[in-house]
Amino acid sequence: MTKNWDYSVSDEQLEELIKNYCTDFTALEKEGRYGPITGRDKEISDCILILLQKGRKNVCFLAPAGVGKTAAVVGLAQTIVAGNVPDYLHDARVLEVDLARMASGTTSRAEFQDRFLPLCKGVAERYHNPDNRRIILFLDEMHQIMPNCIGSSYAGLSDTMKPYLTAGDLLMIGATTLDEFRMYVAQDPAMDRRFQKVFLKVPSIPETYSIMKALRPGLEKHHNVTIPNELLMLIVHLTEEHMRKRNQPDKSIITADAALAYHVMHVGINQDLTYDSIYYMVARETGLNAKAMHDEKLIRKINEEVAIIEGKIETKEEQKEKVAYDPSKKLKDVKIDEEFQKEQEEETKRQQAIIKASQDSEQQQTNSENADSAEAIAQKLTEKIEQALDKKLEEKLEEKLGGKLQEKREKVESPAPEDNVKHTTSEDAISVSARSKS
Repeated sequence: MTKNWDYSVSDEQLEELIKNYCTDFTALEKEGRYGPITGRDKEISDCILILLQKGRKNVCFLAPAGVGKTAAVVGLAQTIVAGNVPDYLHDARVLEVDLARMASGTTSRAEFQDRFLPLCKGVAERYHNPDNRRIILFLDEMHQIMPNCIGSSYAGLSDTMKPYLTAGDLLMIGATTLDEFRMYVAQDPAMDRRFQKVFLKVPSIPETYSIMKALRPGLEKHHNVTIPNELLMLIVHLTEEHMRKRNQPDKSIITADAALAYHVMHVGINQDLTYDSIYYMVARETGLNAKAMHDEKLIRKINEEVAIIEGKIETKEEQKEKVAYDPSKKLKDVKIDEEFQKEQEEETKRQQAIIKASQDSEQQQTNSENADSAEAIAQKLTEKIEQALDKKLEEKLEEKLGGKLQEKREKVESPAPEDNVKHTTSEDAISVSARSKS
């Protein structure tokens, strides 16, 4: 018995909402509107793995601007159209929700949500019907739906989506940069844990070259100008070197497209792209001199690199056995120069002899200085001892002789008597004078 599904949003209303406010990537891919997406197989595989889960089946692509987040979603749509997905996602629809189109003409938040809620509800209630096609919703710049994104017309829309994301009724893909995710989405842990992150790395030069090769047929068809492999690689190298603020592959794709347009405008069609067209567009974007960009050394390097990638030049890779690293192994086959070794030994001995001689001279000088200082000290001590002894002898003589020495001193100090003058002094006066002098 077939179950009768009663939807609150009818099929006609849902299709009208999708037509007005969404972009169907799978329908456009069936029309051939997109070029082939290459170099993102791992990221697309991770995305499919997350969408196949029962819970938390929401993907968030994180990468800098210009790396290809939207291109990865287009690659998922191409994989679904090609049928290279499990039955769960067979014939699924990938829809990009155009929030700007949805908010256009609204005067309040309630009016905007009145358009968004029926779309979410209609997609969610059809999820459990196995007869319906799976619908995958894609939100670019998903940080704008967060309440803390001030100035956004869609701020707070995440609160409306949380019940559907929690129940697992929506297959949702979001895309934003890592900085904006940390600044807005990660601030809400409830929203953060509902999305599984898939990081897209910036492609290298060879990877960008392969992406450009995949996009080349569409560019050549549009401009009716052919692009040789060497010029594709030249575009990648010049943009990588001179456009540092932008990311691959976006800057190479834009530069190639602009160079082809310049060639059609000034040279013509049905011919190969010229170097001058590439130099002009790179110089126009960077402000450099176009005439100063040509480098023959770079051209030779690019030609060799392209030849290796295209398999025109075989590179021999030696198969080396995996062994433990042995530093002494490099010296086993080295021949020792005996004469050089002897010269080194003699030079070493000579240096050692010079050092020893200088050390000995310094030691002798130190010893002589020490001896001189010792003699000076001994001489000073001797002089001090002699002075002390002399002083003690004088003191002892004064004690023994006593008054005799004093009388002699007085006689010496007293003046000689004058001629024909007789001085008479009393004994009392002599004693007084003696006492006063003493």
